[in-house]
Amino acid sequence: MLAVTIISVAITKVMPIVIVTIAISWHLSRKALTCSPGGLWRLQAVIAIVTRGGNSFKGANLTDVDFTGATLKFCDLREANLTRTRFYQVKALDYARLDNTYLANSHIRQLVVTLNGQSQNFDGLNLEGVNLQDANLPGANLQDASFIGTNLNNANLRNADLSRAILKQAQLDGTDMTGAILTGACIEDWGITGCTKLEDVQCDYVFMRLETKDNPNRLRKPDNWGETFAEGEFADFIKPYVDTLDLYHSQDIDPRAISIALKNLSTNHPEQELRFVAIERRGNNGLNLRFTTAPGADKSELSHEYFTDYARIKKELPIALQLQLAERDAEIRTLKDTIEQFIETGTHHSKIHAETIQIIKGELIVTQNKGINIRSGGGNIGDISGLVGGDGVVNLGTISGNVTNTLNQLPDSSETNEPNIKELLTQLQQVIENDSDLSEPDKTDLLEQVQALAEAKQTEEPAKKEGLTRKARKMFEATLSSLPQTASIVEACSKLLPMILKGLGLPA
Repeated sequence: MLAVTIISVAITKVMPIVIVTIAISWHLSRKALTCSPGGLWRLQAVIAIVTRGGNSFKGANLTDVDFTGATLKFCDLREANLTRTRFYQVKALDYARLDNTYLANSHIRQLVVTLNGQSQNFDGLNLEGVNLQDANLPGANLQDASFIGTNLNNANLRNADLSRAILKQAQLDGTDMTGAILTGACIEDWGITGCTKLEDVQCDYVFMRLETKDNPNRLRKPDNWGETFAEGEFADFIKPYVDTLDLYHSQDIDPRAISIALKNLSTNHPEQELRFVAIERRGNNGLNLRFTTAPGADKSELSHEYFTDYARIKKELPIALQLQLAERDAEIRTLKDTIEQFIETGTHHSKIHAETIQIIKGELIVTQNKGINIRSGGGNIGDISGLVGGDGVVNLGTISGNVTNTLNQLPDSSETNEPNIKELLTQLQQVIENDSDLSEPDKTDLLEQVQALAEAKQTEEPAKKEGLTRKARKMFEATLSSLPQTASIVEACSKLLPMILKGLGLPA
């Protein structure tokens, strides 16, 4: 009886192995099966059975682990952290469990094992954290490869040969490209950040644009086809792109959501000293907002926070609430209208270089310059006078009437040592309305701030009063800074605003 039991146990343990062995042999003998969904399903089912008895790294942190030359047949790597894990010349990786890792893609498996991606297409793939370096090789061969929109964040591309590679819109935050070869690469809208390592990059020239049927000009840099970058010059050339926060929107652009998300970002991070550089048109439908930041700012984190908030606003906030927010906040409304006008009037690869958007101590300030430079793809510069245009964002007569109604609700002061806020704000309203140096959009913005100061007088909440007053001061400062000191509004504000602030119990 005991012998029978032992034989039964032995058969029970051996049979799955025998079955699996037969299944694998059958699978390998019919290569056609690997090209069909049914064949792949059978292989995956077999691997799932075998890996129950193999080495398990499921969910393990394998960051920077070196598997060079190892045999990983029937290993379980599901959900493992494979950041910069080295798989060069690994054997039998096709027979490991790879669910929820970048290795689940056969194209990526071949790349990390061979380090040869020459002339191959990796467009749109998630290669985040891949390790394409081997200590004994010059670097991965990625010549003429295409990485359009590919996620290469935190990847190891040290010494990789990216000659003539297409890196358009590739994400390269935290990517190590030390010693890489970039000669002839297309770097249109590539996503480098301050965390991208570009030390000792070898580059004679690059192209700033991908050639298209309608526009064959690839924008070679240096511009002279007879010149090349001297040693170290590419790093100096690319530095301005690294030092800015680029908020690139490729599709479904919502100016209102952009304005609200940008306002939230500037309010949440005053210490990052966000300063507007330009609005740029990218491609046919893309839009990029460029900002400088404080030294050492985590641009990747700022970008992530902004786009998370932007997506939330687009998805969750009903249109009615968005409209309410935009109409109530002059800064959001004016920025929204500026973006909309830019989209409607800008030409291909146009750019606004302006002092129309400023972020001062965390406050987003939108002013209205009388001329905004628009640089077209051909290099011509033109002025669009009054970009917000028309009679202003809101009809001047309407806002003036609203201000008057709000001022009339203020009580007359009974204290002789307190400035008469109602009278001072009325004087300020009249100066704004009658000043010929102010455009009507400027008048609209400043009148809204007069109304905000009147509301600050009426509120009993210190925080709300301080917030309304602070925004109004910044808006006045930003608008007046673009005017000559001899303008009547500048002189009037220098006298009236300190008295108004005193009447509100705030320092001038």
